[in-house]
Amino acid sequence: MAPPTRVVLVRHGQTALSVERRYSGRGNPPLTEFGVVQAEGAAERALLESPVAAVVSSPLARARHTAQVIADRLGEGLLGGAVHGGEVLVDDDLIENDFGAWEGLTFAEAKARDPQLHARWLADHSVPAPGGESFTETAARVIAANDRLLARYPGQTVVVVSHVTPIKSLLQHALDVGPQLLFRLHLDLASVSVAEFFPDGGAVVRSVNDTAHLR
Repeated sequence: MAPPTRVVLVRHGQTALSVERRYSGRGNPPLTEFGVVQAEGAAERALLESPVAAVVSSPLARARHTAQVIADRLGEGLLGGAVHGGEVLVDDDLIENDFGAWEGLTFAEAKARDPQLHARWLADHSVPAPGGESFTETAARVIAANDRLLARYPGQTVVVVSHVTPIKSLLQHALDVGPQLLFRLHLDLASVSVAEFFPDGGAVVRSVNDTAHLR
């Protein structure tokens, strides 16, 4: 019966690694020029969600740059709590999955390097990449970050700028479905997905991979 907290999930804009479809986890490539344009489109979409209580980002540069563009645009419009000088809050738990030794490799290159481990990694989400992090571990910390946001901004709207795995993990959590969602859901660069979380623990997903704001 109480109003939900609306979480607007934004994937960061394009980087050189995303162009080449390479595993991009804890590496820190910047946005390309086109990635900045995509961030501006995401900012236009975020304006539709005003008033926004906060803009929260992964600590990585590609997400923080995207988040800053959004926060600045919200601030210019004097909409909600993001007015404070275009402030972006950073939560380390929103960082991308750690792909370990596969960082910077394509799917095919990682499979050729570690064929048996790669197959296990695809089949079992508790298996980490070599020297990296499992999808199960990623989901646990992302859900913890989301819980903190729900406690801090009850009944308000929060824009979260992050990466493919964290966003998919939160959508999986909101939908209360199994981890197979990670490999069956596509998220475009600078896409927007919206989920609402209620105080009683319920949740609804209102949109997934919205790209209408991208040119």
